[in-house]
Amino acid sequence: MEDTLSITDAAIWLPALAILVLLFVSAFFSGSETALTAANRAKLHGMEGEGSARALHLKEDSERLIGGILLGNNLANILATSLATALFTTLLGENGVAAATLIMTALVLIFAEVLPKTYAIINPERMAAFVALPIGLIVKILAPVVNFVRFIVRVTLRIFGVPTDPEAQIMAHEEIAEAITLHASEGTVEKDDRDRLLAALDLKLRTVEEIMIHRRNIEMIDAELPPEKILDTCLRSPHTRIPVFRGEPENIVGVIHAKDLLRAVDKLIRGEGGLSALANFDVMDVVMEPWFVPDATTLDDQMRAFLHRHSHFALVVDEYGALQGLVTLEDILEEIVGDITDETDVEVEGIERFADGTVLVEGTMSIRDLNRATDWSLPDEEANTIAGLVIHEAQTIPTTGQVFSFGGFRIEVVERERNRLHKLRIRPL
Repeated sequence: MEDTLSITDAAIWLPALAILVLLFVSAFFSGSETALTAANRAKLHGMEGEGSARALHLKEDSERLIGGILLGNNLANILATSLATALFTTLLGENGVAAATLIMTALVLIFAEVLPKTYAIINPERMAAFVALPIGLIVKILAPVVNFVRFIVRVTLRIFGVPTDPEAQIMAHEEIAEAITLHASEGTVEKDDRDRLLAALDLKLRTVEEIMIHRRNIEMIDAELPPEKILDTCLRSPHTRIPVFRGEPENIVGVIHAKDLLRAVDKLIRGEGGLSALANFDVMDVVMEPWFVPDATTLDDQMRAFLHRHSHFALVVDEYGALQGLVTLEDILEEIVGDITDETDVEVEGIERFADGTVLVEGTMSIRDLNRATDWSLPDEEANTIAGLVIHEAQTIPTTGQVFSFGGFRIEVVERERNRLHKLRIRPL
């Protein structure tokens, strides 16, 4: 028959060739989308070549990038499907639509979606650098259409009350923290390394109030004491720097450094008066001016201030100027690396563990330290210490023997001194 078509007819092989080309274009767009989305910024930054730089530039406006790729991908898929439908309808008549649907679904799924995306996931940075130039050109060409689509999308979302912020991006430290947590859960990062890295990132989010030594526990020297008593107190103290007050502990007039005290005493007793000259010693001649910082100062800002001032010691005050405690550079570093002790430090009782998983801790122990030591997740948003957490949850000061259950833990008050929770026993439920 004259109307019979053969495989050599242009009406068959030209549409078939066009469909294959469009499938290749669709595969290119699909792989490029996955590669540019999955590519790690840090790895791209470390790669040499213009391709990685272009890829980084494209990732800066992810909404425009994805819009351009999806527009090109959908155009290719729809056009390929339309050509296939026309071709199979010509060959098979009414059955051509069903055949075109089945065959094109299989071809698009395997060769235009799964295959290129699988390769892109395996080699995201390499492929992102390779496709950055053509994808960048396509995104520029399709920019007017993409911008119109973005406008329609935002208007539609706002109609339904969904806020849109095209500039919103995940903060860098949050992205790093999530990556560290993920690798730690997979076992590729050790727990100690995870704790140190996350603690370093948290310095911007925590304040000196959370880690300061409370004023009740600060060792001080009264400026009115006799010189012998002041010297004896400094020698017995494990601390190098000690606040000096006059009249009442709230009135801090200076901070004495052990080396400055030693130099002053040495100068006196080596003079003509000998040891008797020590009676003329005035502690105010050797004290340093006290440095007061607000309790709301972040640990990151305080550490930078310590380094800038070449100082390791600051007194913490609240918004009313009342003394709250003190903080040192060592306190901040300990939040990252754990306790730092030397031969002069007084040994502090730690966590007492029992076979059933129960732990006995001091009420003044910080929640973060306990979580770090036990890998627990006690909430630390409302309180800094274990005792503070129990009081917050109980909304009162509990008595000895009271038991509370919250956050997946059972907490028992073992020992109470006046209004202070001294010992607590904690067990995960």
